[in-house]
Amino acid sequence: MLITKKNRRIIYENLFKEGVLVAKKDYNSPKHDDLDVPNLEVVKAMQSLTSKGYVKTQFSWQYYYYTLTNEGLEYLREWLHLPAEIVPATHKKAARPPRPAGGRQGGDGTYRAPRGDRDEYRRRDDGGEKDTGAPGGYRPTYGVGRGGPRE
Repeated sequence: MLITKKNRRIIYENLFKEGVLVAKKDYNSPKHDDLDVPNLEVVKAMQSLTSKGYVKTQFSWQYYYYTLTNEGLEYLREWLHLPAEIVPATHKKAARPPRPAGGRQGGDGTYRAPRGDRDEYRRRDDGGEKDTGAPGGYRPTYGVGRGGPRE
């Protein structure tokens, strides 16, 4: 399919900037959800990159999910004339705040109720032995259903 260079540039720039691209499987849509380009052109441009091995495609619930591969990263960097320092958002490491050295001490601001009620759990007040087993006169009967012998 013939795609104008302007539209192809918009698609490739967005793909390189984000590292991923989502397109609905609606070939008659006049415009892509995020880009000012016809949705058919986005799908076909990504289909072309997929056949070259530059993009990995995942399809689910009527949406195409495109992920840039390492080869695709180099190809788009060359096609867009970008330096090696610029990388997609998916390749950047997220800066996480450092963890406290002592581990979890419960000082995260979350309230935890005292567990004093657990000390007495399943203890007898009299301190004596617990009676185990059933009462002396209890006789269980098994198999006295349909067709079983009666006493």
